[in-house]
Amino acid sequence: MAFAEVKKAELLESEMDRVRDKIQMERAAITKDKRQRKIVSVITKHGLGYLIKDSNAFRYLRNASRSHEESEKLRRIGRRLRLAFEELGPAFIKLGQVLVTRNDVLPEEITLELEQLLDKVPPIDFDFIKYIIETDLHGGLSIFDWVDPEPIGSASLAQVYRAKLRTGQEAAVKVLRPTVEKLFQTDISIIKKWAGRLQKKLPVEVAASLDLIELVNDYYSGSMNELNLEREARTMKEHEKAAGDRFEWLRVPEVYHATQNVLVMEFIDGWTIKDFPVDFYTFEERMMIMLDLAHYYIESFMNGNYHADAHGSNILICKKTRKAVPIDFGMVGKMDTMHTQAIFRFLMHTRLNQAEDAAECAMDVVIPTIYTDTVKLRDQYRAMFLNYVNSNQADKYNWGRLVLEIINIGMMNYCKIPNGLALWAKAFSATEGTARWICPEVSYHHVVESADAAVMKGVVGRRFNYRANAAWITEIVKLAGTVPRRINKVLEHLYYNDFRMTAHVKLEKQTANIASQMVNRLALAMLVSALLIAVGLMMSNMPEIKIWGLNKQSIASIGLIAGGFLSIFLLWRIWRTRKSRSLF
Repeated sequence: MAFAEVKKAELLESEMDRVRDKIQMERAAITKDKRQRKIVSVITKHGLGYLIKDSNAFRYLRNASRSHEESEKLRRIGRRLRLAFEELGPAFIKLGQVLVTRNDVLPEEITLELEQLLDKVPPIDFDFIKYIIETDLHGGLSIFDWVDPEPIGSASLAQVYRAKLRTGQEAAVKVLRPTVEKLFQTDISIIKKWAGRLQKKLPVEVAASLDLIELVNDYYSGSMNELNLEREARTMKEHEKAAGDRFEWLRVPEVYHATQNVLVMEFIDGWTIKDFPVDFYTFEERMMIMLDLAHYYIESFMNGNYHADAHGSNILICKKTRKAVPIDFGMVGKMDTMHTQAIFRFLMHTRLNQAEDAAECAMDVVIPTIYTDTVKLRDQYRAMFLNYVNSNQADKYNWGRLVLEIINIGMMNYCKIPNGLALWAKAFSATEGTARWICPEVSYHHVVESADAAVMKGVVGRRFNYRANAAWITEIVKLAGTVPRRINKVLEHLYYNDFRMTAHVKLEKQTANIASQMVNRLALAMLVSALLIAVGLMMSNMPEIKIWGLNKQSIASIGLIAGGFLSIFLLWRIWRTRKSRSLF
């Protein structure tokens, strides 16, 4: 090897060591204590500290009847919350994107502000990117002819670069930021801790329907998927296989290489759906693209999958193939197919003005708790569905909003919301928005109707699938085989007059705790009052004495007055406990 080449290799190795040491120092600097101080500092700077400390803050946020001044105040809170999330980095930006879908948790004024969260940050030095590619990707930088050092995209989690492989294909190279996983893990642990504290402050009815810790865990598991680019590559291959050759105007980018921190995939030269020239397609071609995208996503939904970022900026129109190409498969997830089927069933019933049947399907989506008035819930759903009977995608009552209203009404009636439903609703709403951009002349609602046959085929296929019903069949066989023996046992008990039933009543944990607190305080009030009254009566029969200059009548009177006040105070505490845990 020539001296110049040896020197170049030594310089490269020295540079790599310098970058590695710097990354290790930055990771070591991310500690739980430092991040907690940073988070508190940012929240305080933006004037949001009272939202955490004030136990009545949630009461105020969930108040449905607000004046114009109160709505403006909520918008200012949302704006400050958005700025704080952007300053705190990726974990909070992703949390904000999830909260956007939860109008049942936060008022619309705040979620509209959070929709403007910017997930664009200044790019890090290209030396860090080179180090990650070199150390994480098999073959390192040698598999590329060139990599453009200027990123074509820079977000809080990753940066994307344009490159060319030695095999000749142009590629998009997605690289995770080197410290993002450590930062994410640290922030999530703090968010979980605070969510646990906030959960204890929720009213009992709200706490029964809204599990904040479960919500954070669900968000955490979904976000961690975005920090594993191998998982994203597998998702892309699954969608590519699912799409196959059945959709003429749709394709998924090819994956060339993938590791946990680096994803090399096909580069798509094109426009986003919001920017493509209208005259690039005829009306018929735009309609076909819309149909293919809609049917592709509906099929994906019916299989329990959702792509929560299926908005116009993440679907490209390829200049070469003229096909629509979905990209960025990071924010994906799964939901129970039975819930998905129920959603599509109430959409079909709504279009036919069958509000009663649609309400029954909606009841299959949400999960009532002991605090839910099911009659009231069903009536509210029935009234709501009537607004959507003849609606279209440009109307105020579009289907994306319909699914979100299902969630909101369910929460207001203390129902549990299935995991993933809010993100599923966001994905469904995004596909409707995409359809509006591609072909506004055709109603997305009619496009969904065109997939009714496929939807019903999926419903029937899953309902009568022998694998899905294996447990049911097993139980039927078991019951048929044991009926004679069970009947004989019942008759024996009846013959010997030994037939009895045992019923156990079990209160919900929080209700039992509240009842226990109220009984304890009431008992304490009665005990203290009895003691003070007894002392007063005893002193009235005692010989004349003086304590601190007071005679026995004065001391007895003071005892009685103190006992009365203490009893009133303890009863007030009991009433306050009940009131503070009631729903606002």
